[in-house]
Amino acid sequence: MHLKIFMWSYIVTAIALVVAFFYDSWSGVVLCLILGVLEVSLSFDNAVINATVLERMNDFWQRMFLTVGIVIAVFGMRLLLPLIIVWLAAGLPPLQAFELALNPPADGAAYFPDGSPSYETLLTDAHPLIASFGGMFLLMLFLSWLFEEREHTWLTWLERPLAKAGRLDAMAVLVSCVTLLVVSQTLADASRAMQAGRGDREARIAFSTPELLWQVLTAKRWELLKGMCGAGPMSIREAARRVGRDVKAVHSDVTALLEAGVLQRTSNGAVEFPFDAVKVEFMLQAA
Repeated sequence: MHLKIFMWSYIVTAIALVVAFFYDSWSGVVLCLILGVLEVSLSFDNAVINATVLERMNDFWQRMFLTVGIVIAVFGMRLLLPLIIVWLAAGLPPLQAFELALNPPADGAAYFPDGSPSYETLLTDAHPLIASFGGMFLLMLFLSWLFEEREHTWLTWLERPLAKAGRLDAMAVLVSCVTLLVVSQTLADASRAMQAGRGDREARIAFSTPELLWQVLTAKRWELLKGMCGAGPMSIREAARRVGRDVKAVHSDVTALLEAGVLQRTSNGAVEFPFDAVKVEFMLQAA
């Protein structure tokens, strides 16, 4: 009975381990095993929730949930969604993003020798988008449980009014949207206050050598700064449009300028050149 239920799971696991070995030798196998154990342990919570939901469905929708739903959850959310996020964040087509994920830079570097970002770097830069998506999902899940009507209650004075409010089907969605608007507006106000508090103070960025200065402020990056000067926050795609360059190349330049402190990232994930002017000084003296 055990093998009848889990036979295909064992087969797929074995195939995945073999593929991991050919891809990255034993380190790939170990990494695949660790991710597998982590996935199984985290799936226990989902299994409990899924079992509760399945009880309310008829036979047809139970089969759909356990077939099409599992395919979407496994391949859609874990394989396609990261590729779509990279596509939206960096402008890379899904197939190119998939190829980028399979061929990272040597020695785990964040960038390739030509300066283009790795798949890991692109996903890290998209962290605010991923975190907000996951946070809203968990909030709606919690609110659905909070507004659920129960046969037995512990805090009757609190649970019954919440259950009455939950009779409106879209209550969890409504509260989540209001929360999102309030939080985003509050963070935006806080960001503007911080920017205003800085006043007109000068920002100084020092480089140890003139060579390092020219390495950071290349001709292409200088043109990028000229296109962004005085334009306010913008997306990387908009910055690339302003200078007529490829989004991937501009993303690499923006990342380098962010790390140097020349550009800043706003609370909503946009990038900004927050200065009205740039003055470059360096000293050349006899040895």
